[in-house]
Amino acid sequence: MSTALPSAARVGLSRGGLELRQFFREKDAVVFTFSLPVVMLVLLASIYRDTVPGTGVTAGQIFAASMIAAGVMSATFVGLGNGIAQDRDDGTLTRLRGTPTPLTSYFLGKVLLVLLVALAEVVLLLAVGRGFFGLVLPTDPARRLTFGWVFLLGVVACALLGIAIKSLARSAKSASAIIMLPFIGLQFISGVLVNPITNLPSPLVELGSVFPLKWMAQGFRSVFLPDSMTFQEVAGSWEPGRTALVLGAWCAGGLVLCLLTFRRRTRKG
Repeated sequence: MSTALPSAARVGLSRGGLELRQFFREKDAVVFTFSLPVVMLVLLASIYRDTVPGTGVTAGQIFAASMIAAGVMSATFVGLGNGIAQDRDDGTLTRLRGTPTPLTSYFLGKVLLVLLVALAEVVLLLAVGRGFFGLVLPTDPARRLTFGWVFLLGVVACALLGIAIKSLARSAKSASAIIMLPFIGLQFISGVLVNPITNLPSPLVELGSVFPLKWMAQGFRSVFLPDSMTFQEVAGSWEPGRTALVLGAWCAGGLVLCLLTFRRRTRKG
């Protein structure tokens, strides 16, 4: 009598638990993942202490709202890109092909890992922003809903890009350099490390507007900052519809990139 194999979703959930245990065993990776956005926030908010005239909003609050987007991208784009490259180098993906575990379950486990890590990163950044820089947590249901969909779309978009970019790295050692370069560069041209974003030259603003980090940062600023701060945005408004459209497009485009890069890698293999 044959026994039915568990579904891909069930295997993926089990794989997610395994990924979490492996992640927290790597103390160095845990410290780096959670400390980098927090350290950047503390440094920026300590250097720039001015208050925006007529709003009562401090630079620390603006950086705190924007850095949440960088924290999400750090946990997803950087974490997945490095993690999958490492699994490819140490033979994990090769051994996986010799088991009944579908590749879908492997990626589902990875996405569950970065989703929970990103959520923990956001909670940490909110605690630091609230405790040290007076970041106001939203009570309006509409703002909370905005936080939810910006977070989820941002996680999916950056996770898919992290999966896709791993194909550019020939080894796990080179993956870190290839991934960190766009991650750091995008923080400058997306209005995370530069406040306000309108201080950037127009070509850089246009380039940053192509990628999801700029829209994530703008979306989170719309959640945690008053509407009086819209004058610092490029369009003079929060643009929630355009934010959702761009992030949704990157989710679809990221999926296509994942399929293309995976098929190319499979043919080479």
